[in-house]
Amino acid sequence: MCATCGCGNDVEHVGIEGQELTAHHHHAFWEEGTPHPTDQKGEMQDHKTLEIDILSVNNQNAQKNRQAFHAHGITAIQVLSSPGSGKTTLLEHTVARLQKDQITMGVLVGDQRTDRDAERLRQAGCEAKQITTGSVCHLDAHMVAHAADHLSSWPDILFIENVGNLICPALFDLGEDARVVLLSVTEGEDKPVKYADMFVTADLILVTKVDLLPYLDISWDNLYHVINEVNPGAKILPVSVKTGQGIDEWIQWLIWQKERTRLTHPLSSPSH
Repeated sequence: MCATCGCGNDVEHVGIEGQELTAHHHHAFWEEGTPHPTDQKGEMQDHKTLEIDILSVNNQNAQKNRQAFHAHGITAIQVLSSPGSGKTTLLEHTVARLQKDQITMGVLVGDQRTDRDAERLRQAGCEAKQITTGSVCHLDAHMVAHAADHLSSWPDILFIENVGNLICPALFDLGEDARVVLLSVTEGEDKPVKYADMFVTADLILVTKVDLLPYLDISWDNLYHVINEVNPGAKILPVSVKTGQGIDEWIQWLIWQKERTRLTHPLSSPSH
């Protein structure tokens, strides 16, 4: 949990597009008057209280984000995975496909350092804003709100690419309409069980790099079964940007999400 993992240590500042976000960004346990744990029992109780406080504030901010997204006619999709599962590569290939359907997209990219992924997405043809989190291992709703302020226009679909991490990001609602979790076949069959909190929150699970399956000691049937046991309600889709497998289905799912948001929130503004 982020009450204990070190996320709140003021070692490095969060940055939005190279500008430090320090004036209003703080975790609840920075507040004056927070009791300092004196023994193991007290420490556990305090951490539980801090965890609730942090998530409560974040959830309030997430709801504000969600309302703002809908007011601007935006469908927000959070994209999560461990490092190297192919989040940015998938989004690069998504840009042109959505443009063919005259659907605009933007991306808020979370990384601890550098803006390389955001620059890759800009080169692919969409607006991308970088959130550098420093020592923080996840995005929160407040960071997302500040990054969204930097968008030059409101896209039809806004992807929020979280920091590569299968633990802490699972806890934080960012105001998204849906969650997509990526799992590369190179990560093995047991990731969904080891990191169940992440996979159980997913609306869609993309199993990436399936073109490598013939070269790995891994069974698609076993992997599918493990994922389905953890989250029987999620759609599971095998994809490969190398061969194009599953990309059409991915695009159709996004279009469906966009239409679902429009129908669910009819007061959303159609203009951008």
